[in-house]
Amino acid sequence: MNTFLTNPLCNYNGPLGPIIDAYAALLHQRGYKQKSARIQIRLIADFSHWIERQGLRTCHVSQAIIDRYFRSRYQRYRPRRDDRSTLNRFVALLREKGIAPDSIPSTIHTPLKQIEDDFKRYLAQERGLSLATQVNYLPFILKFLHEHFGRGHLRFTRLCAKDVIGFVQRHAPNLSPKRAGLMGTALRTFLRYLQLRGDIVIDLAACVPSVANWQLSTLPKFLQPHQVQCVLDHCDRQTPQGQRNYAILLLLARLGLRACEVVALTLDDINWDAAEFTIQGKGARRAKLPLPHDVGEALALYLKQGRPSCSSRRVFIRLKAPLQGFANSLAISSLVARALKKAGVQSPCMGAHLFRHTLATQMLHQGASLEEISQLLRHQSFNTTAIYAKVDLTALRLLAQPWPGGDL
Repeated sequence: MNTFLTNPLCNYNGPLGPIIDAYAALLHQRGYKQKSARIQIRLIADFSHWIERQGLRTCHVSQAIIDRYFRSRYQRYRPRRDDRSTLNRFVALLREKGIAPDSIPSTIHTPLKQIEDDFKRYLAQERGLSLATQVNYLPFILKFLHEHFGRGHLRFTRLCAKDVIGFVQRHAPNLSPKRAGLMGTALRTFLRYLQLRGDIVIDLAACVPSVANWQLSTLPKFLQPHQVQCVLDHCDRQTPQGQRNYAILLLLARLGLRACEVVALTLDDINWDAAEFTIQGKGARRAKLPLPHDVGEALALYLKQGRPSCSSRRVFIRLKAPLQGFANSLAISSLVARALKKAGVQSPCMGAHLFRHTLATQMLHQGASLEEISQLLRHQSFNTTAIYAKVDLTALRLLAQPWPGGDL
């Protein structure tokens, strides 16, 4: 019997009893600690006994049955935050083994949900946009649809320019210029999609007002070289966490990787013989980058000593169960923020992109051209790189005009 199950206080009988051992093995594989696993197994054992008392069988397990169980359980015990995710994980195992029926959508597949799914598919497959872009676009689109159609039918033919303009005018004042511009971009993309589908015949995308947000109006935030080194030096490379974080921070600082590129990096992307690796950037575009010696050493140390054994092919793995790759870019930005705070480095920007700006600025100070910076950072548009010209003080001095009335 699995070591997670050696608990004399629990009786693992009932309809789900034979499956609990397989679930314990799954928890062990995903890196759950013994204490956490036993708490989960006690919950499942209680669920099994409850099913038996209700006269139900394993094949009856569904979302409605789980809801009924929790209403009963919480009259006896205090709720725990992970209770529902534990049962969902167990039910997924039952379905995988063909013991429980496939899940039935808990919500009705409404026209609104249908258009949302279709639009997401269009963004991913037709436009090749990243998941992060989809996540940014959809809240604006859903708010627009809710305001105009509520829970009723989606009669897109009734949309007019006044509806589009009014929506932007109502919500733009409550957003930052950058966020308001994103709302306009999302709305234009959606309206062009509706026209492509034939749901509207008028080019309503042209009616979306532009938000004043002047290009190159701000300076890039960056660190000084000694601050970058300070952050790296504060990683404890004797611990698995420090080894992982050091390798991530080096990828950001030496190669200017985006957070999403760090998250998506897999073991198969690294070519040790050629000292290079492949990254998946924005819009599913792939690129090969050189693997500097110090970055390669940091990665090798983490993979040999710090990376936990698991089935995931992602390079960087969470420290806590379930042992899998990071969920999204936010995890990398949070890691950077904690590293900056630990090193005592003050910066107006605390995200992963700070190191990308820092690398570009350092390259510029060392004499690199904007074209070279654009190639390394893999900018699709050269205009994106142009912002770094504002911090090239040496070149700007040659262009500066004398101040009227000042010394010549």
